[in-house]
Amino acid sequence: MLVHVVLMRFTDPADAPEAAERLRRLAGSVPQITSLDVGLDVSGSEHSYDLALTTRHTDPGELAAYQRHPDHLALAAWLGPRLAHRAVVDHLEP
Repeated sequence: MLVHVVLMRFTDPADAPEAAERLRRLAGSVPQITSLDVGLDVSGSEHSYDLALTTRHTDPGELAAYQRHPDHLALAAWLGPRLAHRAVVDHLEP
């Protein structure tokens, strides 16, 4: 299983809850997602990101298909201008 982790820091942290809701909707519309989890930061430390997204995919091809899916692209277009920083890690689940 390929695990895709994205950490997002928003220019305005108040955008994070709406982003979380929009991201959760992808689970129902993008068939290449095996599972999807979204969490909002609760610590508020200076090192924190505002939101963490974790998706699971059967293989790298499914991740690539997810990233090209029209619903993902539309959400990315909405997110992009709101993000101050983003970090991504893709790893294999043991």
